[in-house]
Amino acid sequence: MDLGIAGRRALVCGSSQGLGYACARQLASEGVEVLLNGRDEAKLEKAAAALTGEGGTVRFVAADQTSKEGRAAIIAAAGDIDILVNNNAGPPPGILPDWDEEALIGAVNANMIPAIQFLRHFIPGMRERRFGRIVNITSAMVKSPRYFMGLSTSARAGLTAISKAISIEVARENVTINNLLPERIDTPRQVFMANRIVAEQGVSYDEARRQIADTIAAKRFGTPEEFAGACAFLCSVQAGFISGQNIQVDGGSYEGLC
Repeated sequence: MDLGIAGRRALVCGSSQGLGYACARQLASEGVEVLLNGRDEAKLEKAAAALTGEGGTVRFVAADQTSKEGRAAIIAAAGDIDILVNNNAGPPPGILPDWDEEALIGAVNANMIPAIQFLRHFIPGMRERRFGRIVNITSAMVKSPRYFMGLSTSARAGLTAISKAISIEVARENVTINNLLPERIDTPRQVFMANRIVAEQGVSYDEARRQIADTIAAKRFGTPEEFAGACAFLCSVQAGFISGQNIQVDGGSYEGLC
């Protein structure tokens, strides 16, 4: 299927590795000019070289999206874009005693504020040009909250709510905003989670991964390529009538109807 986005320009945040990188790679393979973002310039340079070697048109900007200065640098490098993929690493797992004011502010500053500020900046141009595709990478925990992921759930749920409100207003100009909710996609985040189980339970790394995979209906980890395929479709011309949705990429694990 031709997604109809060749020649479009995209900013993919948090894209030096993991889900962000996978989405950037898929968009680049569709002929989209991609701007990578992250804090580690060496990682970004390596990622950009890899995608360029595959035939993509790729640039990168090393900047911290959680700071005003970092966001200004990203915006300046991006220019006019047609596609925005919001993504950032989630806060650490924890429990109620861990969630002091500093922890709460940190979660919101990482997983809510940057994305909203990018929406504020880029949506007016998208509306004027009558094309925009925005995908927020959030979390399955938005719809299935778990105690130890309370920080991630709360900050990302705030982004989900405001994105829904905005999506209704901008749909008439062919600007869509959707959320992808990953669950157990095989990225460095899952390496971190497995190592956490190893430390807590004293089991082997392979056993820790088995425990995690057993929580998924499909009994396996999802692949970054599967996730990125869903992202690319939401950015396509064919997805112009899909907006304001929370789409789970979770191996069929969510038990609810909506």
